[in-house]
Parts: sequence; structure tokens; C-alpha cells
Amino acid sequence: MIPRYTRPEMASIWEPQTRFKIWFEIEAHAADAQAELGVIPKEAAKAIWAKARDATFDVARIDEIERETKHDVIAFLTHLAEIVGPEARFVHQGMTSSDVLDTCLNVQLTRAADLLISDLDKVLAALKKRAFEHKMTPTIGRSHGIHAEPVTFGLKLAYAYAEFSRARERLVAARKEVATCAISGAVGTFAQIDPRVEEHVAKAMGLVPEPISTQVIPRDRHAMYFATLGVIASSVERLSMEIRHLQRTEVLEAEEFFSEGQKGSSAMPHKRNPVLSENLTGLSRMVRAYAMPAMENVALWHERDISHSSAERMIGPDATVTLDFALMRLAGLIEKLLIYPANMQKNLDRLGGLVHSQRLLIALTQKGASREDAYKYVQRNAMPVWRGEGDFQTLLKKDADVKKHLSDAEIEEQFDLGYHFKHVDTIFRRVFGES
Repeated sequence: MIPRYTRPEMASIWEPQTRFKIWFEIEAHAADAQAELGVIPKEAAKAIWAKARDATFDVARIDEIERETKHDVIAFLTHLAEIVGPEARFVHQGMTSSDVLDTCLNVQLTRAADLLISDLDKVLAALKKRAFEHKMTPTIGRSHGIHAEPVTFGLKLAYAYAEFSRARERLVAARKEVATCAISGAVGTFAQIDPRVEEHVAKAMGLVPEPISTQVIPRDRHAMYFATLGVIASSVERLSMEIRHLQRTEVLEAEEFFSEGQKGSSAMPHKRNPVLSENLTGLSRMVRAYAMPAMENVALWHERDISHSSAERMIGPDATVTLDFALMRLAGLIEKLLIYPANMQKNLDRLGGLVHSQRLLIALTQKGASREDAYKYVQRNAMPVWRGEGDFQTLLKKDADVKKHLSDAEIEEQFDLGYHFKHVDTIFRRVFGES
């Protein structure tokens, strides 16, 4: 985790103290279930809770023990015994390290997902507000980076809203898929521990029992989780790149908010750069990169190995922390985005009406011209305008072939900007509902 791109709420999920607290809760809940089943004394289970429930675990001490044992869970259990005393001999009975590690990881991932879902809600709220604000603000749509036909800026934001709505649905599903618990013992057979212990721990930790584990929880669940984060990051980049393009000097239809005292360049005092959206592009690349090792972690040897462990120690915190930061930055960027309708109109007019070429093409075919001839008539008048030689409407009115099919009034009718926006309300209802 890089402090520069870390928010404390998400970072706290991955702190050692939090991890050890979750480990303790897993062990203590398992002890409760063991006590109910008569496997360990009930007084022992109560003592485990009483002596360690509010304990602050000594991270340095656990690290010291691990340097000798070379085993993190044993180091924790040794330190826990120092706190609990003789009753600690009833901790971890019938369990294996993966029961603790995997269940803890899934608790952390579900908590991280809850924060990320909240982040997405903030992004969606910002997009919806600005989309309705500019629902009918005309701007040019571009394909291949070239002027195509008119859209509204509200539609641009509505596209993003729909995409992030899908992102939220995927993350909710990924959270559900990863929210499983395994307390099944060595090689997952429950030979040394009753399945009812797993059921108890799962319920207590807000998870569901893993239907079948092989000592480890199947990593296809985690692969889907991190792949989902990667897809969300791609959506972050898509919107960020749109803003970067719109802020280019030659375009300047939208711009990141530039605060009082902000500096854009160490050399050029006039600069106002799209640094937030550029930063989001870079962060998105990192989140996507974490999806690959998660998918490679699916293939483990036989019932288990630990080739996944080192990767997950990095990708778990890094992917969630980075995406959390990126989503919150994106929400703030959209909330404060500066939007310039006058520049949008100026750019719409730059090609002298060429953005209405399809309407002319259709109008000619509806008046009897073949599509091939209609295309030829429109294109031969468009190309001079493209080169800056004249006005599209004027040239069309002088074209004898065009005039055989369309009157001056009918030609002028095809240049109505509002025509392109007649279904904006329909699109908005599809995206936002009836609100």
C-alpha cells in the first residue's frame, strides 16, 4: 500500500491488528461451537473470550515468534496463549492454518467490498446529478476521435452512470461469491472437527460455509473478485480518458477543477493539466494488473499448496486500497468538473454543418435517390467543407443533383440540431428510471 493513494478506512481493514483480531474471533467462535458439542469445556471457551476479547495483540511480539517458528499462525497462537493462559490449549483443536487464514481473508474482502460499493454509490450520485444538469447541453459526439453527430453532455455522463451501475451489480455478486468460510481441517475432510463448528463460525463472521474445501477455499472465488475490481478499474479509466480528451486545449469542453493556489507546471505558470484523470488512468492499470495473479492462484497442487499466499498478501490490500482511492477521487472529480457549453457549441459548429450529413443522406433516399447516388451527392459537397472551402448548406443548395430531390427549405430542415435529441428523455428513463 502506498500512503499517497491510501484512505484510512480501507487501510484499516488490512492492518496487522485487524487481521489478528479477526483470527482471534475465528478461533474463539470455533471454541464456542466446540464447547457446545462437548469437545472442550464450556468454561474454557468463556475464558478465551474473557481474556482476549479486548486485547491489543502485540504485533512486534508475534513477529518475533514468527522469526523462530517460520509460521505466522503458530506465532499468533503462541502469543494468544501468553494472553489466555492454560485454557489456550483448547484453541485451534481440529483446525488447520488455512481455516484461519482463508476465512480471515474472506472477511477482509467482504469488508473491502462494502467500502467499494459505498464508493460506487458516491460515483453514481455525482454522475446522476451532473447528467441531469447537462441533460440537454449540446455537444459533438466523436467516433475514431473525429466529429460524428451531435449528442448531449448529459448523455455522455449517462453512459458512465449505466456502466458504473453494472459495476456495482458485479461487485455485489463478487462479494457474495467470496463470502465463504472454511473450518474443515486438514485436506478439508472434517476428520478432526465437526462441520457444525464451521456453520457456527460462518454465521458469527457474516459468511456462509464453503460447500467443499480442500483445506483451502477454492481460488476461483477470489479470481472472480479481483477480476471484477479490474473491470471496474477499466470503467474508471474509460471515464478518466474522456475527461482528459475533453480538457485538451483544442477541445476544452470540460476541465478538472483548478483550486486556489494550485500549480500546473514547475516551468510554465499558465498550465492547467488533467492530473487527476491522468492519475486515475495509472491507478486503473495497477488494479487490472492484480487480476492476473488472482487467476493464476486458482491452480494449486492437489488439496493445497501456498503458492497463492504470497501473491494474496500483496494483491488483497493493494487492489482494494487502490480502487477505493480511485473511486473516491473520481467521485470528487465529477462533482467539481468544470463544463463549458459555449465551447461545446463552438466545436459543434467547427465543421460548417457536416455533422448533419447523415440526415441529408436519408432525406435524399426518401425523395427517390438511390443510396449510392445520395451518398455521392452528400460526400462531394462535404469534402470541400472539410478542407475549409465553403459552407455545407450553401453548397448543397447549389448542387443540381441535390436540388432535383430537395428544396431549399427541405435542405435547411436537415440542419435542425434539436432533431438529434428527441429521444434523450427515453434514454434517461432507461438509465435512471422515472426519476
